[in-house]
Amino acid sequence: MVARTVLDAQDIDRAVVRISHEIVESNHGTAKLLLLGIPTRGVFLAERIASAIKKNYPEFELETSLGRLDVTMFRDDLSNNPTKAVTATHIPISELSAITVVLVDDVLFSGRTVRAALDALVSYGRPKAVRLAVLVDRGHRELPIRADFVGKNLPTSAHERINVRLSESDGEQSVVIEQ
Repeated sequence: MVARTVLDAQDIDRAVVRISHEIVESNHGTAKLLLLGIPTRGVFLAERIASAIKKNYPEFELETSLGRLDVTMFRDDLSNNPTKAVTATHIPISELSAITVVLVDDVLFSGRTVRAALDALVSYGRPKAVRLAVLVDRGHRELPIRADFVGKNLPTSAHERINVRLSESDGEQSVVIEQ
Protein backbone atom coordinates (compact mmCIF):
# COMPACT_ATOMS: atom_id res chain seq x y z
CA MET A 1 0.00 0.00 0.00
CA VAL A 2 1.35 3.40 -1.00
CA ALA A 3 0.76 6.21 1.51
CA ARG A 4 1.38 9.91 1.04
CA THR A 5 1.13 12.45 3.89
CA VAL A 6 -0.77 15.53 2.71
CA LEU A 7 -1.19 17.34 6.04
CA ASP A 8 1.14 17.20 9.03
CA ALA A 9 0.41 18.28 12.60
CA GLN A 10 1.19 21.96 11.92
CA ASP A 11 -1.01 21.97 8.80
CA ILE A 12 -3.90 20.52 10.81
CA ASP A 13 -3.43 23.07 13.59
CA ARG A 14 -3.39 25.95 11.06
CA ALA A 15 -6.54 24.62 9.38
CA VAL A 16 -8.35 24.38 12.74
CA VAL A 17 -7.44 27.98 13.63
CA ARG A 18 -8.50 29.24 10.20
CA ILE A 19 -11.80 27.36 10.36
CA SER A 20 -12.47 28.77 13.84
CA HIS A 21 -12.04 32.32 12.59
CA GLU A 22 -14.20 31.65 9.53
CA ILE A 23 -17.00 30.25 11.70
CA VAL A 24 -17.02 33.27 14.01
CA GLU A 25 -16.88 35.68 11.07
CA SER A 26 -19.72 33.90 9.28
CA ASN A 27 -21.81 33.91 12.49
CA HIS A 28 -21.02 37.60 13.17
CA GLY A 29 -19.61 36.65 16.57
CA THR A 30 -19.91 33.80 19.02
CA ALA A 31 -23.44 34.39 20.28
CA LYS A 32 -25.97 31.67 19.57
CA LEU A 33 -23.36 29.35 18.10
CA LEU A 34 -23.22 25.59 18.76
CA LEU A 35 -20.53 23.23 17.49
CA LEU A 36 -21.57 19.58 17.23
CA GLY A 37 -18.87 17.04 16.45
CA ILE A 38 -19.76 13.85 14.60
CA PRO A 39 -18.03 10.88 16.30
CA THR A 40 -15.28 9.98 16.36
CA ARG A 41 -12.75 12.40 14.94
CA GLY A 42 -15.34 15.09 14.30
CA VAL A 43 -15.80 15.37 18.06
CA PHE A 44 -12.06 15.93 18.56
CA LEU A 45 -11.99 18.50 15.76
CA ALA A 46 -15.02 20.30 17.22
CA GLU A 47 -13.23 20.46 20.58
CA ARG A 48 -10.13 21.90 18.91
CA ILE A 49 -12.17 24.47 16.97
CA ALA A 50 -14.04 25.43 20.15
CA SER A 51 -10.73 25.86 22.02
CA ALA A 52 -9.39 28.06 19.22
CA ILE A 53 -12.55 30.17 19.31
CA LYS A 54 -12.35 30.46 23.12
CA LYS A 55 -8.71 31.55 22.90
CA ASN A 56 -9.55 34.43 20.56
CA TYR A 57 -13.07 35.21 21.81
CA PRO A 58 -13.16 34.82 25.62
CA GLU A 59 -16.93 35.35 25.73
CA PHE A 60 -17.43 32.01 23.95
CA GLU A 61 -18.93 29.56 26.48
CA LEU A 62 -17.59 26.04 25.94
CA GLU A 63 -20.15 24.47 28.32
CA THR A 64 -23.13 25.61 26.22
CA SER A 65 -21.53 25.82 22.79
CA LEU A 66 -19.91 22.42 22.26
CA GLY A 67 -21.44 18.98 21.94
CA ARG A 68 -21.55 15.80 19.88
CA LEU A 69 -24.16 14.27 17.62
CA ASP A 70 -24.32 10.51 17.11
CA VAL A 71 -25.66 9.72 13.64
CA THR A 72 -25.45 5.93 13.79
CA MET A 73 -29.16 5.17 13.90
CA PHE A 74 -29.88 7.70 11.14
CA ARG A 75 -27.47 6.25 8.57
CA ASP A 76 -28.97 4.81 5.39
CA ASP A 77 -26.28 2.11 5.29
CA LEU A 78 -26.89 0.73 8.79
CA SER A 79 -28.08 -2.60 7.40
CA ASN A 80 -24.80 -2.96 5.47
CA ASN A 81 -22.70 -2.10 8.52
CA PRO A 82 -24.66 -3.18 11.62
CA THR A 83 -21.65 -3.30 13.94
CA LYS A 84 -21.25 0.47 14.11
CA ALA A 85 -20.94 1.59 17.72
CA VAL A 86 -23.51 3.98 19.10
CA THR A 87 -22.12 6.87 21.15
CA ALA A 88 -24.03 9.28 23.33
CA THR A 89 -25.33 12.45 21.76
CA HIS A 90 -24.73 15.52 23.91
CA ILE A 91 -26.49 18.75 23.00
CA PRO A 92 -25.82 21.20 25.84
CA ILE A 93 -28.87 23.39 25.24
CA SER A 94 -32.55 22.53 25.10
CA GLU A 95 -33.81 25.03 22.51
CA LEU A 96 -32.21 25.13 19.05
CA SER A 97 -34.56 27.52 17.24
CA ALA A 98 -32.37 30.63 17.61
CA ILE A 99 -29.05 28.79 17.28
CA THR A 100 -26.64 28.36 14.39
CA VAL A 101 -25.34 24.80 14.53
CA VAL A 102 -22.01 23.93 12.96
CA LEU A 103 -21.65 20.21 12.31
CA VAL A 104 -17.99 19.17 12.42
CA ASP A 105 -16.52 16.07 10.79
CA ASP A 106 -13.10 14.92 9.65
CA VAL A 107 -13.71 13.95 6.00
CA LEU A 108 -16.51 14.86 3.61
CA PHE A 109 -16.87 12.14 0.98
CA SER A 110 -20.25 10.94 -0.29
CA GLY A 111 -22.30 13.23 1.95
CA ARG A 112 -24.22 10.37 3.55
CA THR A 113 -22.87 10.98 7.06
CA VAL A 114 -23.89 14.63 6.82
CA ARG A 115 -27.37 13.64 5.63
CA ALA A 116 -27.65 11.33 8.64
CA ALA A 117 -26.44 14.17 10.89
CA LEU A 118 -29.13 16.49 9.53
CA ASP A 119 -31.78 13.85 10.22
CA ALA A 120 -30.43 13.29 13.73
CA LEU A 121 -30.27 17.02 14.42
CA VAL A 122 -33.89 17.73 13.49
CA SER A 123 -34.98 15.02 15.91
CA TYR A 124 -33.75 17.42 18.64
CA GLY A 125 -35.27 20.56 17.15
CA ARG A 126 -34.98 22.95 14.25
CA PRO A 127 -31.95 25.26 14.40
CA LYS A 128 -31.94 28.73 12.91
CA ALA A 129 -29.21 27.58 10.51
CA VAL A 130 -26.91 24.60 10.01
CA ARG A 131 -23.38 24.88 8.68
CA LEU A 132 -20.76 22.21 7.98
CA ALA A 133 -17.05 22.28 8.86
CA VAL A 134 -14.69 19.53 7.71
CA LEU A 135 -10.96 19.07 7.88
CA VAL A 136 -10.82 17.39 4.45
CA ASP A 137 -13.19 17.56 1.48
CA ARG A 138 -12.25 14.78 -0.92
CA GLY A 139 -15.09 15.08 -3.43
CA HIS A 140 -17.14 12.18 -4.84
CA ARG A 141 -20.47 13.42 -3.51
CA GLU A 142 -23.52 11.19 -3.85
CA LEU A 143 -25.80 13.84 -2.34
CA PRO A 144 -26.02 17.60 -2.97
CA ILE A 145 -24.05 18.59 0.14
CA ARG A 146 -21.09 20.93 0.44
CA ALA A 147 -19.03 22.15 3.37
CA ASP A 148 -19.12 25.78 4.47
CA PHE A 149 -15.70 25.58 6.16
CA VAL A 150 -12.95 23.35 4.76
CA GLY A 151 -9.44 22.79 6.05
CA LYS A 152 -8.16 21.26 2.81
CA ASN A 153 -9.72 20.23 -0.49
CA LEU A 154 -8.10 16.98 -1.60
CA PRO A 155 -9.35 15.73 -4.94
CA THR A 156 -8.95 11.97 -4.86
CA SER A 157 -9.80 8.98 -6.95
CA ALA A 158 -12.58 6.72 -5.74
CA HIS A 159 -10.17 3.90 -4.86
CA GLU A 160 -7.96 6.06 -2.65
CA ARG A 161 -8.55 6.26 1.09
CA ILE A 162 -8.08 9.31 3.31
CA ASN A 163 -6.86 8.55 6.84
CA VAL A 164 -7.14 11.36 9.35
CA ARG A 165 -5.04 10.68 12.40
CA LEU A 166 -5.48 12.84 15.49
CA SER A 167 -3.49 12.66 18.69
CA GLU A 168 -6.65 12.15 20.78
CA SER A 169 -7.51 8.86 19.03
CA ASP A 170 -4.41 7.80 17.14
CA GLY A 171 -1.44 9.15 19.10
CA GLU A 172 -0.23 11.18 16.10
CA GLN A 173 -1.50 13.88 13.78
CA SER A 174 -1.58 13.66 10.02
CA VAL A 175 -3.77 13.28 7.00
CA VAL A 176 -2.61 10.51 4.69
CA ILE A 177 -3.84 9.39 1.27
CA GLU A 178 -3.52 5.64 0.79
CA GLN A 179 -3.81 3.77 -2.49
